[in-house]
Amino acid sequence: MPAKLLSSFAIYATLFWEGSQVKNLFDDLQSILKADDRFFSGEGNLLRNVVYSAAMQGDAGLLKLLLTHETTKKRFFTDVDGVLVFNQAEFTNFINNREFLPDSYTRFKNKIGLAKPNGDLLSATADVTLVFPYKDCVLEGGQTKEEQKRAEIFYNETLAPEEIDRLLYPKVLVNAKRYTKDGETIAKEVTDSDNLIIKGNNLLAISSLLEKYRGKIKCIYIDPPYNNGDNTFHYNDTFNHSSWLVFIKNRLELAKKLLCKNGVIFIHMGDSEMHYLKVLSDEIFGRDNFVATVPRKTRNGKSDVPYKMSQDYDWLLVYTNARSKDEKVFQRPVERKYYKTSDFPNDEWRLTDLTTQRSTEERPNSNFILVNPKTKEEFPANPARAWSVSKDTQYDFINKKKIVFPGDYDFLNITTPYMRVFRSEEIQEKGEDFDKTYVSTEFLNKMMDTLLTKTTNSKGTEDIIDLFGEKKFAYPKNELLLQAIIECCTKPNDIIVDFFGGSGTTAAVAHKLQRRYILIEQMGYINTITVERLKKVIQGDNAGISNAVGWKGGGSFVYCELAPCNQKYIDAAQSAKTGAELAQLVRLVIESDFITANVFTQTLRDSLNDFKTWTMEEKRDYILKLLDLNMLYVNLCDMNDEDFAISDADKLFTKSFYAGSKLAVEPRLKGDK
Repeated sequence: MPAKLLSSFAIYATLFWEGSQVKNLFDDLQSILKADDRFFSGEGNLLRNVVYSAAMQGDAGLLKLLLTHETTKKRFFTDVDGVLVFNQAEFTNFINNREFLPDSYTRFKNKIGLAKPNGDLLSATADVTLVFPYKDCVLEGGQTKEEQKRAEIFYNETLAPEEIDRLLYPKVLVNAKRYTKDGETIAKEVTDSDNLIIKGNNLLAISSLLEKYRGKIKCIYIDPPYNNGDNTFHYNDTFNHSSWLVFIKNRLELAKKLLCKNGVIFIHMGDSEMHYLKVLSDEIFGRDNFVATVPRKTRNGKSDVPYKMSQDYDWLLVYTNARSKDEKVFQRPVERKYYKTSDFPNDEWRLTDLTTQRSTEERPNSNFILVNPKTKEEFPANPARAWSVSKDTQYDFINKKKIVFPGDYDFLNITTPYMRVFRSEEIQEKGEDFDKTYVSTEFLNKMMDTLLTKTTNSKGTEDIIDLFGEKKFAYPKNELLLQAIIECCTKPNDIIVDFFGGSGTTAAVAHKLQRRYILIEQMGYINTITVERLKKVIQGDNAGISNAVGWKGGGSFVYCELAPCNQKYIDAAQSAKTGAELAQLVRLVIESDFITANVFTQTLRDSLNDFKTWTMEEKRDYILKLLDLNMLYVNLCDMNDEDFAISDADKLFTKSFYAGSKLAVEPRLKGDK
């Protein structure tokens, strides 16, 4: 045999032998991994991308499986002075490069296209990830005033895990107050039935809520900064778009943990970030849990726009946390149980005592008597309902058998009159599939109709003017919008969360609809607008939906704050009016224990002479850069540290908040030994 042919034969034989060895190893690996259900689909196929991800994360379960079998232990681990070290690169390459074409020794498919790291073509998978700078980071987002700008620190999840843990550790709660119709009192505790308004950074507040409310929230509504170029998102101008994505990603990941099994989140968004948000939310909540993109008309056309295409809408992006499409997420106003009887052979009907709500001026006089024509029994009309009948029309309704009285049908167990609703009428009004879909067409149609005609920003501004006599808040959402959202997916006593609390619309509507709520806001106007609005709600305001739902006031809420550490210096710097105030403040900061580790104290002291010559803004910026932004608020684990001077009352309130959680603490009170 010629030497050249012999050489080719040797290469082929070697490849054949190596291929059979790899095939055997792959078979062994599949057999080993079957001990963990995570790594196989329901059809028994190996989920190589799941295995790959577990390997990259150093998953303990995967490593244990590989170590318990001699073949994989020998192939994918290296003995270094008696310590077995996982060869992550070799293992992931093996996972990625194997079981493509059985007669090929290239790791690539026989198709052209963009592929993920595991080799799957993007065209053949729905698992596409949105990648952007700093995606693997945490952005705290500490803006406390609308005009405030600051250079944010991005904490990398791999390089700074301890800093992130410290940043997101549950915080101490202070300055707690309880508000009722009788006024304001010091709140000594918070109970499971209380409504909450929390002042502080929303990322850190959500992280604190997880200890008590993980998996308990039925509905989340948020109206975050739109990042539409109007200068309302003030974080890291150099990477504004990426910063916004990191900012919202961090918060949505925690929000998902708050939602109960069939909870719903509504994210209000403008055009500029809407489609990036959709891809990002698919990744966080799962594409199968996407419900709808609901438009809301905000104006009637703008003339000075390119191509005369005015962007007259903003959007509600809706996801559910349901694990099964059979689970009921959206509530229906009434149970649609239809009856078919001999007196109406061509139609079906159901009963309801609820009709379309009208304004007070439009409602007929409810103080009249309905009389059963058969038994002559009298029934006073319910003044709490907006009946469709009046004294003048009741006989027409009775003659047409629109009103059903007790005793009319043996199978009905009713004690008061009800209205009859015919199926044909509902189909004509709402469409053939109004009661058939998982997320009912009725819900979407009703919500879209409401959003398109009655819930513009101008209506929200009217609500604020009704309450405060002036426009005190830019672009507030209005109460009709939140009513449509809350009523469609919650029932009384369910918990609603809004961690971009703004002017307090979500809390106001939840309060009037007998839902519980938790509202978070870090801006300074929380005390002058948000809390003041909820105080007016308790007193029985006439704004928004009050008249429509018969709101007369009542209830209570608890206000508290994340205990400030460095945040108090930031607030002082922002509110300072003179250079002398800032000069005194910078000395306090330098002498504190909470300056960033990137500077030397002596160097700072030497720079104070230059400090005198700077402008007010330069001085403020200098102070902010000195502070350790990871220590804006006091961590729960530091509550008893005397340096933070947490009062006994605040310690007891914090204890009540975390009661029952794994972080339940016993405060050390003054006088304790």
